[in-house]
Amino acid sequence: MKPPGFFHLNGIGGQIAALVLASTVALHLVVTTAFLIGRPDRQETPPDGAHQLTDAALLLGAAEPGERPRLVADLARAFPRLGIDMLAPGTATVETSDSPHLRGMRRHLPPGFKAVQLTPDGNARRVGIELPDGTMIAARADGGPRPMFWGAPWLTALMTAFICVTVLGLWAARTLTKPLSSFAKAAENFSLDRTTEPLPERGPEEIRQVARALNRMQERIARLMADRTRMLAAISHDLRTPITRLRLRAEFIEDEGNRRRMLIDLDQMRSMLESVLSLLRNDRKIEALTLVDIASTLQLIADQFGDMGHVVRYDGPASATAAARPDDLHRGVTNLVENAVRFGAEVTIRLVVSGTTLVIDVEDDGPGISDARKQEMLEPFVRGDDARTMDASTGFGLGLSIARAIAITHGGELSLHDREPHGLIVRMRLPIWQEPRLAAA
Repeated sequence: MKPPGFFHLNGIGGQIAALVLASTVALHLVVTTAFLIGRPDRQETPPDGAHQLTDAALLLGAAEPGERPRLVADLARAFPRLGIDMLAPGTATVETSDSPHLRGMRRHLPPGFKAVQLTPDGNARRVGIELPDGTMIAARADGGPRPMFWGAPWLTALMTAFICVTVLGLWAARTLTKPLSSFAKAAENFSLDRTTEPLPERGPEEIRQVARALNRMQERIARLMADRTRMLAAISHDLRTPITRLRLRAEFIEDEGNRRRMLIDLDQMRSMLESVLSLLRNDRKIEALTLVDIASTLQLIADQFGDMGHVVRYDGPASATAAARPDDLHRGVTNLVENAVRFGAEVTIRLVVSGTTLVIDVEDDGPGISDARKQEMLEPFVRGDDARTMDASTGFGLGLSIARAIAITHGGELSLHDREPHGLIVRMRLPIWQEPRLAAA
């Protein structure tokens, strides 16, 4: 383990420093290459046509005036593309515009010679060189040196450097932020059944240390929850035997009232143990996803409660298929209906399918729950009336929490809403095809 603050290449600080160094080197190479290609320290060489016109002007300037017409004719035959001709003094029309190739020609002309831009002859632009005696030599010259890429060499260097630094910066940002995204995804998909893959330990040293710490933390939490489940399962198993013995002994109590109350208390103890174990089992993935006809499942639950004398109706489509865990879904909705029939006279199980989402509403006409306690009621062991003693009409405060855990394992959510004019709506919203998340305690 390297000491804190140790500056090394495998760390984030070292990689950022390496990125800055690489950007500086890339910028230097780009500027140097642009300088070597453009060579602004050299005198600008005129293009081929302008160079030939410059040589012709020097030749005619050194010749006698009487020999110039013959030399101009020879030059015109030698360089037909230029169209060289000689203009009398004062007959040429000169423009005030300037161009790079004219500046290059002026650097190669001795004193007394003057390079100018002439009025275009049709579509061809003409340049002229005025000799010391005023005679003008005109020709069609090339348009000057071609610009590099976007223009001047300095602009080329600047744009190339900007692209290099931007590409390196994007690469560095992706390299450093990708592990953080994987951390967020791992936290979202964290489960207690150890089916998720551990975080990859790669990247800068600090990122690898965080990945190792998160992997160890996930293992410790999974072990802790497994130990808790085994401990409570063992306690439940050990308590069932004395509860059974107490029930057998209670049968021999002669007082009918005391015997009945004793049997009720023992039944409540057994139910509490089974409810706690049901909550713990729901923390783990114990059932595979299959295609389920949700509508048939809800209709079955309504019929089961109807057979027990409760008024429970199903309202929804005749068929609605989705990916679900059938036993878990049946248990979750059954818990919701049990709560509803405990506090309401009539219950409606409503199914609505919209796009990629299905909504299961369990509505009752009971007293409802205040807004201040709606979120609290979703927690384990929280009952609607804390002052009420536990009897056959009350539960242990686990029905809503178990249903909520089942909804989360399906990638959905559970929420409580008011029903008009009175009552409660417990809404379970589930995705139809979305990959479910695994619940964590």
